[in-house]
Amino acid sequence: MAKKEWFGEWFDSKYYHVLYQNRDTKEAEEFIDNLVETLKPKKESRILDLACGKGRHSRYLAGLGYDVTGLDLSKKSIKSARKYEQDNLTFFSHDMRHPFRSNYFNYIFNMFTSFGYFETEKDNVDALKNVSLGLNKKGIFVLDYFNAKKVIADLKAREIKTVKDIKFNLTRKVEDGFIIKNISFKVKDKKYKFQEKVSAFQKKDFKKLFKKAGLQIDAVYGDYQMNKFKPSSSNRLIIVGSK
Repeated sequence: MAKKEWFGEWFDSKYYHVLYQNRDTKEAEEFIDNLVETLKPKKESRILDLACGKGRHSRYLAGLGYDVTGLDLSKKSIKSARKYEQDNLTFFSHDMRHPFRSNYFNYIFNMFTSFGYFETEKDNVDALKNVSLGLNKKGIFVLDYFNAKKVIADLKAREIKTVKDIKFNLTRKVEDGFIIKNISFKVKDKKYKFQEKVSAFQKKDFKKLFKKAGLQIDAVYGDYQMNKFKPSSSNRLIIVGSK
């Protein structure tokens, strides 16, 4: 039996949501507002939230009136997200390496570094080819990634974070082109170990991957306020692309 990939295991764990429970919903909503202001999608636009987690971005987009579909590999996250389904909001459990719909979406959003998890270039290119397949002729793809150069420069090798009385021991390193975070903790005398392993992709890497997938880069931003990307200081690498 094949070993379970780290993201399939960690994102389906309830402790993932404990560790990251304080993620800033207001910041996420402000980013969407700024994105909508920049892209100006029509109200009838069909938007795919790719790797949607429990659907916080999807729900906000649906609240703005768009027709939103959320996809995520985690069945548990999708089960949670489905509580919020309505006429213009649906969720499905799906692996982005496989096709979903063809020539259908006006916009596909991949938020909060929800890419770069795969071990092989083929998997990354396949995922992006499915983005291209899913977009209609004038469709727009937005990929929100961390700025790997800044993340590596600011990397904190060790950290202890206590959330809900759980002491999470975090260690971080850069290895073989990946930024790796090891997470260990104990609950009721039971020990747990998980890992996050994300490719340290930079703009030039995405340019190559996009080209192989039949996509082009149209604009690059460096933060959720849609300011210009600066390789050494920007917090994010936000890429707007198209077929």
